[in-house]
Amino acid sequence: MGMFFLKELPSREMLKGYKERFPQMDVDDVGEGLRLLRRASLLLRRIEAYFATHKLSQTRFLVLIVLDREGLHGGLLAKEIAEKLDISRPIVTNTLKSMKDDGLLHINPHAEDGRAKWITLTGTGREKLSAVLPEYYAIIHDFMNTDKDEG
Repeated sequence: MGMFFLKELPSREMLKGYKERFPQMDVDDVGEGLRLLRRASLLLRRIEAYFATHKLSQTRFLVLIVLDREGLHGGLLAKEIAEKLDISRPIVTNTLKSMKDDGLLHINPHAEDGRAKWITLTGTGREKLSAVLPEYYAIIHDFMNTDKDEG
């Protein structure tokens, strides 16, 4: 996950100086975009710190969410999980294996294609997701209702 580590955003005067060098630049749009990047990074840090207390990462959480969302089908192929996440296939593969090792997922050969892997949540995986979602949503709610200029 990319983070925006700039603690002090450029002043409006500094952005106006850049506009003189790069006339196509819109000072208001760039200023707002930088503020959004900064706030999104702060929120991601809070969420990742919270996940760490539950032995999760953003990637592991997203795998749980995607599988939970597909509950009607019971599971997904490993390649379908990779397609639904904006994460490289090798990282997804390694994440799925470690989540299986931790008892969060079942990985079985697909009935029609023995090379394909069918991924389903275990009871432990469902419990983990149910345990983290309330506070996850509370963190987002609290963050969205704090002063937008904090940082």
